[in-house]
Amino acid sequence: QVQLVESGGGMVQPGGSLKLSCVASGFTFRTTPMSWVRQGPGKGPEWVSTIDLVGNTGYGASVKGRFTISRDNARNMLWLQMNSLKPEDTALYYCARGSRAVVIDDRSYWGQGIQVTVSA
Repeated sequence: QVQLVESGGGMVQPGGSLKLSCVASGFTFRTTPMSWVRQGPGKGPEWVSTIDLVGNTGYGASVKGRFTISRDNARNMLWLQMNSLKPEDTALYYCARGSRAVVIDDRSYWGQGIQVTVSA
């Protein structure tokens, strides 16, 4: 069955960095666009980033210039490098299989999520 397992979350001070990882299995990773979605406390889902099959990337306005998405198709791995973190980046972060339009409204495409907390 499809599995998306995130790791690398935690607590960090404002201005700090974290790198999230996602191991994917149960589907053909190399032919699937992959995304990150987050949900902050009391907020709806927010699209963070997507990477397509050949490495083209897109980012939400709130993270552009600070976050970098990457993938390794040989290892079925997805990453999100997060720099210059802000308190408003605090959220559950989900690895998701599919493009922005697919993942933003359908949790069945998401992993179990991992907490990122940015606080002094």
